[in-house]
Amino acid sequence: MNKLKRISKVFESADEISFDDTSRIVLMSDIHRGDGSWADDFSKNQNLYFAALTHYYNENYTYIEIGDGDELWKNKKASDIIYVHSDAFWLLSKFFNEGRLFLIFGNHDMCKKNDKFVKNNLYQYFDERDKKYYPLFENIKVHEGLVLRHSMTDQKILLIHGHQASFMDYEMWRLSRFLVRYLWRPLELFGVNDPTSTAKNYHMKDAVENKLTEWVIQEKHMLIAGHTHKPMFPDIGNPLYFNDGSSVHPRSITAIEIADGFIALVKWNVKTKDDGTLFIGREVLAGPRRLRDYYLS
Repeated sequence: MNKLKRISKVFESADEISFDDTSRIVLMSDIHRGDGSWADDFSKNQNLYFAALTHYYNENYTYIEIGDGDELWKNKKASDIIYVHSDAFWLLSKFFNEGRLFLIFGNHDMCKKNDKFVKNNLYQYFDERDKKYYPLFENIKVHEGLVLRHSMTDQKILLIHGHQASFMDYEMWRLSRFLVRYLWRPLELFGVNDPTSTAKNYHMKDAVENKLTEWVIQEKHMLIAGHTHKPMFPDIGNPLYFNDGSSVHPRSITAIEIADGFIALVKWNVKTKDDGTLFIGREVLAGPRRLRDYYLS
């Protein structure tokens, strides 16, 4: 299937989430939660992620994870990831229990496309200490895409991971997973980058961005994706392709906030006070800009 048609198919079939100028939504992707081993790219930023999520929970945000939340190419068992990062999943479960959690699958957690996998791995988890099952995300649905629809202006924003614009990451994801799990994962120990990774291959990254931008121009809808790990926040008047970046940047994580009628790209990292004390702080990288202004240009 043509890549643009593939994206349009997701747009046409996606569930809609209604929002307005009082809504607060945070979008994050490419967290790549792993098993705590040397190959777990998330581990170095896990405290940043937990601090950011705590802030968003306390400020009444809805959390939408737009793909590659869990690293299920390098790791076979979701239970290992949940066990190691139980504090993050505990906080995510608080969002879920209040109806403030939505999950989209990406290429590295494409197995969440399978309802049986979701039921067996995300509905509940097994606590090794207590030797019993506890609820996690009971009856959750993991989406390929979602559409944010403004209740007053009828503006639509497509949320997808973005791997739909890549042949290797969509059509050939099982082959890519095999190569990552059994070839590139061991070689990472010696500093060898995975050439199949869109996030590490600039040619592949540019190709994906071009396709996503082409869809935006063709369909005249805003699109927010992840996948490339490269944050994007267009100026008003340019094609409405946004990217929330990732949680595996060196020493920082990024996110897109849609709050009170505005959109912004933000970064969370470790900062230093004048007295030398370290703290985790939020920094605005772009925006905030009024969402309506993008549609009036």
